[in-house]
Amino acid sequence: MNTRINPLPLLDGIKPSYLVLPHDKSFYGLPLLHFLCIRFPFVDETNWRKRLNSGFVVSSDGMALNSDTLFQPGQTIYYYRETSREDEPRIPFDEKILHIDEHLIVVDKPHFLPVIPSGRFLRETLLTRLRLRPDLQHLSVEHITPIHRLDKDTAGVMLLSHNPASRRDYQTMFQDKTVRKTYEAVASTRTDLVYPYSVQSRMVRGDKFYLTQEIDGEPNAFTTIELIENRGDTSLYRLQPITGKKHQLRVHMMSLGMPLLNDALYPVPLAAGDEDYEKPLKLLAKSIEFIDPISGDSRKFESTQKL
Repeated sequence: MNTRINPLPLLDGIKPSYLVLPHDKSFYGLPLLHFLCIRFPFVDETNWRKRLNSGFVVSSDGMALNSDTLFQPGQTIYYYRETSREDEPRIPFDEKILHIDEHLIVVDKPHFLPVIPSGRFLRETLLTRLRLRPDLQHLSVEHITPIHRLDKDTAGVMLLSHNPASRRDYQTMFQDKTVRKTYEAVASTRTDLVYPYSVQSRMVRGDKFYLTQEIDGEPNAFTTIELIENRGDTSLYRLQPITGKKHQLRVHMMSLGMPLLNDALYPVPLAAGDEDYEKPLKLLAKSIEFIDPISGDSRKFESTQKL
């Protein structure tokens, strides 16, 4: 398997981004600056010129590019995304490390914290925080990588690899669906269902890219729901996804008329940036169980958080 070699180091815990220049004849012979201004219109020309002349935009061989560099189709360039700390205030919740070994870091992630840099989140992500933690500096922090997904709104157990040699072994567990994941959720009470209750449906990307919707067709998403505690109008449920579709648990609960408490996306999405830290989504990745692909041992990691 080919591995992309990044010629720039971590900067404040953040890996550089990269871009492969397209084979677009309309840019042949023109400055790279011209292409970047069109490709990223939200960054003005003055800013791009400054960044190109900073020495922190480089080619795959580590050669610094500048505002006079010509566009070369097929070339890979590396650069750092830029955001100000004022534009990205700290998310006021901390991750907790549950376990570290020669292969894995197991983290109890808080609500609201994205796992990887994306969109408006760059510094305030689980990945960037871990790479900057003083107690992890004995590891090769540049190799820390999540090996499965967890929504920023969802709290709970998250596995990350810091050993490239064994990363594929752990990723394969999730691809082969040999990992048992158990969630807890708070939603409207339904006592008319017979628990455990199984839900199945066909899920596809929604009209908005960040949403998931159900359509007619062969099911590709399966969830088992158990009632743990009746709390009156709401109840505590145990959810076990058999598959791992995006927002599967949130959509399945909504389809039953039981949207998760404080869900900012379903049934009606709120505007980005309207997070209310007093009202976290009531969804917790409570535990992960698997047979370790390296040692063969049975392993279970459990969140210390409660809903």
